[in-house]
Amino acid sequence: MALAQNDRDAIAAAVDRAFDDQVEATRRLVEIPSTRGAEWPAQDFMAGQLRSRGYVMDDWSIVMEDLQGLPDVGVITHDFSRARTVVGTLQPAQEEGRSLILQGHCDVVPTGPLRMWTTPPFQPEIKDGWLHGRGAADMKSGTMAALYAVDAIRNAGYRLKGRLHFQSVIEEESTGVGALSALQRGYRADCALLPEPSGQTFSDVCLGVIWFRIKVSGEPTHVARAGEGFNAIKAAAEMIRAPEGLEREWNRRAADHPIYGAVTHPLNFNPGIIHGGDWASSVPAWCDLDCRIGLLPEWRVEDCQREIVDCINKAAAEIPFLANNPPEVEWSGYLSHGYVMRDRPEVRATMEDAHKAVTGQPMGRRLATALNDARFYDRYFDIPAFCYGPVGERIHGFNERVNLASLRETTKAIAFFVAQWCGIEPDSAKA
Repeated sequence: MALAQNDRDAIAAAVDRAFDDQVEATRRLVEIPSTRGAEWPAQDFMAGQLRSRGYVMDDWSIVMEDLQGLPDVGVITHDFSRARTVVGTLQPAQEEGRSLILQGHCDVVPTGPLRMWTTPPFQPEIKDGWLHGRGAADMKSGTMAALYAVDAIRNAGYRLKGRLHFQSVIEEESTGVGALSALQRGYRADCALLPEPSGQTFSDVCLGVIWFRIKVSGEPTHVARAGEGFNAIKAAAEMIRAPEGLEREWNRRAADHPIYGAVTHPLNFNPGIIHGGDWASSVPAWCDLDCRIGLLPEWRVEDCQREIVDCINKAAAEIPFLANNPPEVEWSGYLSHGYVMRDRPEVRATMEDAHKAVTGQPMGRRLATALNDARFYDRYFDIPAFCYGPVGERIHGFNERVNLASLRETTKAIAFFVAQWCGIEPDSAKA
């Protein structure tokens, strides 16, 4: 049953009244450089935001040993001692409506060279209707939109009839263990909404992703006698071509997929980091390549891992030194399946109704060619999950930004979804 128009009007007006405060809170969150291993100040910020609103708080350190045996656990190799998950809960006195998880991630990817940014990435600026900064689009603005959406319902004089968990997690950009830790902790709901920057579309599918490291060995010698050695960096460049061939093969297979067959080249391989050598005048004895590759939702990670190793071994066998000293392959982050949201038409219909009520337009569908945390909820824990968020640009690139007009609309649409999904009633305490 759709929300009454007067309820929508009251909630939308509450979003508008608080929007300047919402943008300022988003700006403050974007100021925090919450790159991998340094997310804790952003989690402090989110915990403070939730606590000040009266959410019942749960704030814990993530212990990787507790997650072993859970599906798609990623590989952690950096300092994880300050890793935390923050959850705030609104629990009605009598739970008469449907329950909901709202989840945002506070981790952001590295900035790259600061000289390549027009504005400093952690000094967010508003220009021409856009908020610029690392994480402004992916996905701090969406997280704050969800928080202020719930605020709007409450500030308009309503309370939720269903239980709501607001989750701030880390590691979305590299393993997903932040979301997995909340599931391991026991958080469940009838639906999960992740306000990733989907461009105000309904994103109910995503690809799987594997991160891997190719460790290439060489034979060091003085560069004056370079021919007597074996250059690991040059050889690593050759090793990149092997997964490029695998990428082509996998995309040929994807052409017949019932969903991703409609997407040109959905599976992307990326050599993202290279380290190697010890001295400019020494032939390098080692080179490590950190890589990422996508896989279709139905493909098994274990099968894809075998194909990755086989293609690299096959390429190495063509090079005499590497044939006798084959590269090692390590798994260095994501080991994740994708997902297609289970058939829950009421979820899409509720979001469609909310979107159309705000924008006056039908809601599109995004076929995500990246990965997001919705996969855990839907694929493994029987919780229908999707992404819906604002319009962002230059995500993971220089001059990342989010469109503020879309952010206002997104906040209203999420508020309408939450109100309709969970159910609302007048809050006598605010009457």
